[in-house]
Amino acid sequence: MTANATELTNYIEFVEDGKRLRGNIASISYDIDIAGEPYKSENPKAPVYRLFAKSPRGKRIEIGGIWKKQNQNGGDYYALTVNTGYGKLNANLGRYPGQDAENLMAVIPWD
Repeated sequence: MTANATELTNYIEFVEDGKRLRGNIASISYDIDIAGEPYKSENPKAPVYRLFAKSPRGKRIEIGGIWKKQNQNGGDYYALTVNTGYGKLNANLGRYPGQDAENLMAVIPWD
């Protein structure tokens, strides 16, 4: 079962086989729709995706990135950093609860 993404909050959805992504991050203070695109770099510490949102006047602005990391067991996972306008949000991405779609990830904050 996959919910309509417009009904979800705090998610990242990889679309077009990872050629872009979309998502939403929300709290009591902010509600940000996110777009993302792959980022290629020779720097191993560079993000693999750049994240963008719209300013209050509708301008596209860069707000953060997603990094591919490895856990202690050698498994891959994604970590996200976003400037919310109220501070920096750091989060990991994990399977969205109650969903079957492998391209739909929950934003799991950590600070």
